[in-house]
Amino acid sequence: MQVYGAGQWLEEKHGAKSRRGWRKLHLALDADSGDIIAHVMTHQEVGDTSQVGPLLDQIDTPIVQFTADGAYDGEPTYDAVTRHSPDAAVVIPPRANALEREHDDPKNQRNQHIAAINADGRMKWQIATNYGKRSLVETAIGRYKSIIGRRLRARSFAAQQTEVAISCAVLNRMLACARPRSVRCKTVTA
Repeated sequence: MQVYGAGQWLEEKHGAKSRRGWRKLHLALDADSGDIIAHVMTHQEVGDTSQVGPLLDQIDTPIVQFTADGAYDGEPTYDAVTRHSPDAAVVIPPRANALEREHDDPKNQRNQHIAAINADGRMKWQIATNYGKRSLVETAIGRYKSIIGRRLRARSFAAQQTEVAISCAVLNRMLACARPRSVRCKTVTA
């Protein structure tokens, strides 16, 4: 997210260098409904893996599956998810050069992912683990940017966090309004 300001206008008009500010928006989605169930906005220097805990702290119920991209690969992420929901499946593609750790527990999910990729290939692993649901987060980010915008209008960090919280609530409300409520009916044929 780009912080709102005169930035580009000053550069074009006066040739002055502006300090462009960026914020990272981290989202957690319910894959079944598409609702944003947790969000954290941070400064641009903050690493992605450090925000797994704060995202999970906003979720009251146990999760079934945690799916993320390869940037989240590592023990801190697996540990944070296991602390929140011990039975959750963690689906994160390991790095291409990742090796199984021999001293780890054989039930270690990361080792199982590495073994499955080495045996069957990455595409079959993606299908087997339902990794394709990760694209829902990319869709939510695209929805956020197209409806709310790419810029933050508030100037202070606290106000920007409030702006993001309101924006996420608005997107959830809009999604709920457009979601059909269908019920399967059993037809009787005579």
